Amino acid sequence: MADEFDSGASTEGDDDAANAPVPRRRRSRGKKQKKQRPFWQELPILIVIAAVIAALVVTFIGRPYVIPSQSMEPTLHGCPGCTGDRIYVEKLTYDFSDPKPGDVVVFVGPSGSWNKEYHTNRSSNVVVRGVQNFFSFFGLVPPDENDLVKRVIAVGGQTVQCCDAQGRVLVDGKPLDEPYARYLYPYQPGQPFAVKTPMGLSINPVGREFGPIKVPAGNLWVMGDNRNESADSRAHQDDEYSGTVPVKDVRGKAVFKIWPPSRIGPVRAQNPQTN
Repeated sequence: MADEFDSGASTEGDDDAANAPVPRRRRSRGKKQKKQRPFWQELPILIVIAAVIAALVVTFIGRPYVIPSQSMEPTLHGCPGCTGDRIYVEKLTYDFSDPKPGDVVVFVGPSGSWNKEYHTNRSSNVVVRGVQNFFSFFGLVPPDENDLVKRVIAVGGQTVQCCDAQGRVLVDGKPLDEPYARYLYPYQPGQPFAVKTPMGLSINPVGREFGPIKVPAGNLWVMGDNRNESADSRAHQDDEYSGTVPVKDVRGKAVFKIWPPSRIGPVRAQNPQTN
């Protein structure tokens, strides 16, 4: 009996075991974790990514410029031998609209009249010059061009001249409101800013008068805020553009002073024609 009982019990256990669900086997190996690269291997990739981003920013968004002269004082500071303001110039605005009166713009000298005193900032050494051009592409070296900064006074289709009885600039016969403008000398009627000579135009710092000049469509009349110390449109009236600057030569709009720390702040546009 005992043998039969044991035999019967053993058989039931076997049947239950056969009908019981088979547990899933756990995977003995999990997913292999990616091995992190050492920093020295990732560094070149990060540098390339940063360089590409910098190049895109410089090409499409904006870049810094250095103010080389005193022509825009007191708005922007610059003088020979001193630390000039460094400004950030953005390009996006003029991708969708043209410069407006009162904007402070950076542009490349549009004619030989503007560029006759410009000297390249590139080395005469071919290798060094190549390195400079390479870094310029990423905004680390200034471009090899005569970049100038002035304020837009009149745009295409408008007529500009100086002066009314108070010595103010006129656009389409209306005097401008220019709180940013600095004159070192009082207005003297009959004194032109530029005088024609056999050698070209000669600047008369004491004078103010010029024009009238009608600005061609697609061009700008620009002037420095430091009126007696600025070789602006008034000083190039004898070139092929009558002193005006084609919009296509504008590099961007000055929006912020980024250096030195004591002068950090926005560069404000103020339309002088809305008075």
